[in-house]
Amino acid sequence: MSRPQSRAEAPPVPVRELTAVSADGARVNVELHGPDGAPAVVLSHGWTCNTRFWDAQVRDLSVDHRVVVYDQRGHGRTPAAGAGGYSTRALADDLEAVLRATLAPGQKAVLGGHSMGGMTLMAAGGRDAVREHGAAALLCSTGSSRLTAESLVLPMRAGALRTRMTAAVLGASAPLGPVNAVSRAILKYATMGRGSAPERVDACARIVHACPRGARVAWGHVLAELDLEARVRELRLPTAVIAGTDDRLTPPVHARAVEAALPHSLGLTELTGMGHMTPVEAPEVVTAKLRELVAEYVTVEAAGGAAAAVSQEEEVA
Repeated sequence: MSRPQSRAEAPPVPVRELTAVSADGARVNVELHGPDGAPAVVLSHGWTCNTRFWDAQVRDLSVDHRVVVYDQRGHGRTPAAGAGGYSTRALADDLEAVLRATLAPGQKAVLGGHSMGGMTLMAAGGRDAVREHGAAALLCSTGSSRLTAESLVLPMRAGALRTRMTAAVLGASAPLGPVNAVSRAILKYATMGRGSAPERVDACARIVHACPRGARVAWGHVLAELDLEARVRELRLPTAVIAGTDDRLTPPVHARAVEAALPHSLGLTELTGMGHMTPVEAPEVVTAKLRELVAEYVTVEAAGGAAAAVSQEEEVA
């Protein structure tokens, strides 16, 4: 069972690190955890996060799964993109590159995405690599459009003014500053449920505050204009959806709309009292759902016995 993480707890140590090269030449940092040949899970994090966001899932699943996590552009150890390098197309390109670099031809995996990571799965739903390698998907705390119109972060009446101000917040270039009692309280209000454990709030704050400002701003502009409604219908994998009832960033209205649009929905689970950071706030639920999807949709044969070949040039020392 997943457990709360203390501030001093060391991150999971990958068995291998590599660099996947995306369609435009962007280099994406990738970590592989768990035994080679085990059923695979590929996890995509959200805006302002990094691979550490999935620590609870990695610790639990890597005992008997091959778990692949990677840093989105400009996050963690993945370099910032150049001009024009931030888009939903880039999200899809990068996921395709990760799947090609880490899975053998025909090898199947459960794909999981949180927030912008869920948007990544939607953006890539019709891509060849997702068709080839995807067995099932899990979308956590995400939406396909109207993020600024539906956001409840600003305590204002819904309307054009709130939408404009929310867009301004998403694209704000002001530094987040140090992690302290005030910043933790702000982050908890905006992204987590009122009952979230202090150590989980602290873990999320440290992850979010580590995100470089340039990437945060660039992706914030992408999210403000997000429209993936047509792409949701291209995600034809069996797909489960999880949302927190107290999510202010992507309220459950988004999860309900996505679930209704999915060609092969496995249903929506709404977590009472949870906010936006569901894999950290309710790690046991998210991990259990991933295990359930693997057990149901990844056969021994589809898991693949051999890892994808990785060139020496792509490996990270």
